[in-house]
Amino acid sequence: MHVHVAHTGGEAKFWLEPQIELAMNHGLSDKQLNEASSLVQDHFEEIAHAWRSYF
Repeated sequence: MHVHVAHTGGEAKFWLEPQIELAMNHGLSDKQLNEASSLVQDHFEEIAHAWRSYF
């Protein structure tokens, strides 16, 4: 399971399982990655539920 994070300056992909970790980054700054990672962690249950419902 994974989630993509898009921004005008680039995009990143985070694996959600077995743990949240950065899979790839194209153009996002360290600050943007830290903010994205924090949001993914804070909203993990909501993201996982939406992912499972969709797939």
